[in-house]
Amino acid sequence: MQNRGISAPNELEYSLKRLLPPHTLTNIDAAGMLLADAVMAGANIVIVGDFDADGATSCALAVRCLKAFGLNSVSYLVPNRFEFGYGLSPEIVGVAAMRQPDILVTVDNGISSVGGVHAAQALGMSVLVTDHHLPGEEIPTADVIVNPNLPGDRFASKNLAGVGVIFYVMLAVRAQLRQQSWFANQGIAEPNMSQFLDLVALGTVADVVPLDANNRILVQQGMQRIRQGMACPGIQALLTVGKRNAARLSSSDLGFAVGPRLNAAGRLDDMALGIECLLTDDVDAAMAMALQLDELNQQRRDVERSMQQDALAIVERVQLDGDDDDLPAILALSDETWHQGVVGLVASRIKERVHRPVVALAPGDNEGEWKGSARSVDGIHMRDLLARVDTLYPDLITKFGGHAMAAGLSVTDANLAAFTQALTKVATEMTQNHDWRQIVWTDGSLDATEYSEEIAEQLRTMTPWGQGFPEPLFEGEFDVLEARVVGDTHAKMVLRPSASNQPLDAICFGYLDTHAELPSGRIFAAFQLDVNEFRDRRTLQLMVKHIYPA
Repeated sequence: MQNRGISAPNELEYSLKRLLPPHTLTNIDAAGMLLADAVMAGANIVIVGDFDADGATSCALAVRCLKAFGLNSVSYLVPNRFEFGYGLSPEIVGVAAMRQPDILVTVDNGISSVGGVHAAQALGMSVLVTDHHLPGEEIPTADVIVNPNLPGDRFASKNLAGVGVIFYVMLAVRAQLRQQSWFANQGIAEPNMSQFLDLVALGTVADVVPLDANNRILVQQGMQRIRQGMACPGIQALLTVGKRNAARLSSSDLGFAVGPRLNAAGRLDDMALGIECLLTDDVDAAMAMALQLDELNQQRRDVERSMQQDALAIVERVQLDGDDDDLPAILALSDETWHQGVVGLVASRIKERVHRPVVALAPGDNEGEWKGSARSVDGIHMRDLLARVDTLYPDLITKFGGHAMAAGLSVTDANLAAFTQALTKVATEMTQNHDWRQIVWTDGSLDATEYSEEIAEQLRTMTPWGQGFPEPLFEGEFDVLEARVVGDTHAKMVLRPSASNQPLDAICFGYLDTHAELPSGRIFAAFQLDVNEFRDRRTLQLMVKHIYPA
């Protein structure tokens, strides 16, 4: 805990009373009044979401809350990635207009939707933008904007996911309705907002936002509800198809089992399937949809595997001597056969392989358009890099947006080559003094007695681990007693620590994606302690993250 900046025991108390107060979020009261008035007036509200897990959980939370508050006329709309692209575009406003909404509410998007907000207001709609992405130079003229990253915002956590932002907004709506005695007058039981924290936990972990103190409270409280069997049927079903035990849930279960299956709908098909799975209260319907999402996720894996092989072949052609030191400051990879819904995953995998920022692009649905997804490494702000390219070379990028570590963009076919050149030039200038070495930080080595199932269990359940608050990682030397391939690319091993004569089971996922042959002899490894459950038998297992020759 000290390695993660925790200096006192009370910093690990995850009571809801320790949440940052809503009133420090800019415009939160105005947002609460806008939606509370809409609920009391029976207005027609359309939620416009995003096509990832954060967007899906945000959308489901907004719909569930407003219905629990007593509003019947609330629906959602998620732009199909392949028809409309990201955010509140004028085109998606046109689709929404057919429902004749009084208010459009964006969740997990909208801060860059200048044209879409203007189009909605021109049609007489009020617009509430709730988002967490970094604002651009021009901020939309929405009626109300709630975003902790707005200039001058006093909210102490800038790391809220989109689902965290809309959760805070709904807290403000409930407070306004309570003040107006709405629940008492209507005979409605005032909702306990903690019932929605399963969605907040899932969206926060799946969006890989930093788990600062406030986010850890949200995630821990949501995970406790899931462990107690109080999650919505959709999350329970997704855990079941992902073969995860809800009663022993860890944050990695949300990040690696539930999130990818939910995301698969938005990557390959339509995120409406994922949102419906989170909205239904019918257990059988939730399971049927979870199985569909599981099938889509398998298709996504197949597509990703093929694209990753193509991308690695491009990287090998770029490397002069097979050495990562020969790589440029950024890699821009594109292929006419790639799937635009999977480029973000490919960019992430290649970034991990070469430790360079990566932009992966695939053909868009419009003639002559390329859709790109970018992933960065520590110390290089991806959105700032794209903004610099856009400033120095106007009109090369059609549109872009995102965070320090991830961003999305569009370019035309005519500009693709020029964009790649400009991107490389700007990245080279911005990273002249950057240290490209990949540094793996660990919590040190273990002695013989610390290789224990008990400690592994403590570490698994004691706190939500994630981005910015990593699960403990240890280091040590081992003799490889056995090694075999499982699941195409995973290395399943039996290792003997130098500190102990006790052979231990170990697995390194995706090892053969970046290595030509299985490990052997004596190795140096960075690993996490885990408890493997198989046929009701529980054993200690090492989750190996990095392997080097000893």
